Amino acid sequence: MVASVVLTAFVLVLPVELPDKTLFASLVLATRFPPLPVFVGVGTAFGLQVAIAVTAGSLLSLLPDALVSGLVAVLFLAGAVLLWRSASSGPEEAGEAADARERTSFLRAATISFGVLFAAEWGDLSQLATAGLAARLEEPLSVFAGAWAALLTVSGLAVFLGRTLADRLPVPLIRRVAAGLFLVFAVLAAVETVRTLA
Repeated sequence: MVASVVLTAFVLVLPVELPDKTLFASLVLATRFPPLPVFVGVGTAFGLQVAIAVTAGSLLSLLPDALVSGLVAVLFLAGAVLLWRSASSGPEEAGEAADARERTSFLRAATISFGVLFAAEWGDLSQLATAGLAARLEEPLSVFAGAWAALLTVSGLAVFLGRTLADRLPVPLIRRVAAGLFLVFAVLAAVETVRTLA
């Protein structure tokens, strides 16, 4: 485990997930079910998605170095553009919150939460960032730990702090900061591509 890689993954994934649809999905789930089973279901879904992203990134690392760093640069640049463009659109709609919490078993609430978040995370920017980091840094366990910690932090905030968090987040600013981080990583990967080819 490399602490600097864990921190890098955490710092990159956290601002990407804050204004994301999965944060708002977690908020809605927490209005319908008790917080703990929602957090367990969401956290498990995030863990599986991060494992898939790290595996994909690790497989990318088997390709030639110049090709990998070029692909990583493109992934991060695409992420930066998508985040910057979405900054002015505001948060995604979370849907109508239930008026009252459903009385349901822990397992059912956790399973529903897992299913919703697992489906919502496919192709998400945090998944792309995680795959890119795993390919670039070649420290899959450290990337996994940092990315999952960031996702658990966001889901914990959403589930346990509730609706007031969504009302107070400066979503456009968070998205622009995340876009800037993605751009920095895209430039670093592009420089590495040029250096590899030289």
